[in-house]
Amino acid sequence: MNFDIIVIGAGPAGSAAATWAARQGRQVALVDKAAFPRNKLCGGLFTERSRSYYTEIFGQDFDLSKVVTRSDIAFWYQSNELAVLHNIPPLHLTMRLPLDYAMFQHAITAGAADYTDCPIAEITDKTVTFRDGRTISGAVLIGTDGVNSVVARYLFGAPFNKRTIGFGLEIEVPETIQKPEVQPLRIDFAAATWGYGWSFPKHASTTVGVGGLHQPNPHMKEHMTAYLESLGLDPTVARFKGHYLPFGDYRKVPGKANVLLAGDAAGMVDPITGEGIAYAMKSGQIAAQAACDALDRQAAETALFLYVSSLKPLHRNLQLARHLRAIIFAPKLQKAFINTFRRSGTVRMKYMQLLAGKIEYPELARGVLTRIPRYFVNALRR
Repeated sequence: MNFDIIVIGAGPAGSAAATWAARQGRQVALVDKAAFPRNKLCGGLFTERSRSYYTEIFGQDFDLSKVVTRSDIAFWYQSNELAVLHNIPPLHLTMRLPLDYAMFQHAITAGAADYTDCPIAEITDKTVTFRDGRTISGAVLIGTDGVNSVVARYLFGAPFNKRTIGFGLEIEVPETIQKPEVQPLRIDFAAATWGYGWSFPKHASTTVGVGGLHQPNPHMKEHMTAYLESLGLDPTVARFKGHYLPFGDYRKVPGKANVLLAGDAAGMVDPITGEGIAYAMKSGQIAAQAACDALDRQAAETALFLYVSSLKPLHRNLQLARHLRAIIFAPKLQKAFINTFRRSGTVRMKYMQLLAGKIEYPELARGVLTRIPRYFVNALRR
């Protein structure tokens, strides 16, 4: 079976890519080893930035009846409350099963061919062979198959850099133990080294986790245990589930010729907030448009060049966020940032505007750097 574009991975990036290309009349195959609906380990933070991208790509708003929406958030540091912000741009907490399934259905409705529940045996730059022996071909392949991407492994020999990847642990606390409707939306700085903890109330459960850079956290289970205890939860309430997090460890060249990477497979995760859904959808859309433009030129091999060019604004944001991460999370500098965050309403406001998609990282950086102590600036210079 021949297609214009094969999208491998049917999560937010893949469904966005498949929908965008199919609506332009392209023959698209949407491939995933899992059958949908399926669940996925994730904090499930769906911001107003995510909502804006969702509407742009899929042509309709996400059904907010499926989420818990909060307009306040609590920030903590080392068991001390830093601030509770009220009347912030709304933050939506969702389970990935209904979110991903809705996006997958959009892709199929748009005309993408359904190749889910189809584990892959082998790929080349133009073919995908399934374990059942079937083979499909495409002029452009888009890998949107997550942090452990088969496509990234095919291209680069490894899906990610073990020295720079992040890692998180997470549990779902059932409502029989903790009522999610009365739980605050909470972020705890330094619950893990170069990272944070989170407590996200949702329908019927609360998602609690810790995450940070992998290398400085050889004892992440101990961090998770301590965080649960700080929330008054029994660490044995549920089994810890772990996953790698490409915290801003983005690939500057996300592909080769006619094979592209998007979403987590390309490291498109905010290195400060850990948000991946928004950039997954947006990078999937950009990859699909690059593929369509390359096919219009009858030059599929130019897809990567077009993609990288269009990704520059996102890459600039991620690069600046990586620099800011050193201010926010580096153990030697973090107390100075915490003091700034505690006393500066402007910094807190800009942080929330960033999540809402109302500003980008350059404006947040200006807000932080103009308010940090002089000795902190000197420490950064050193």
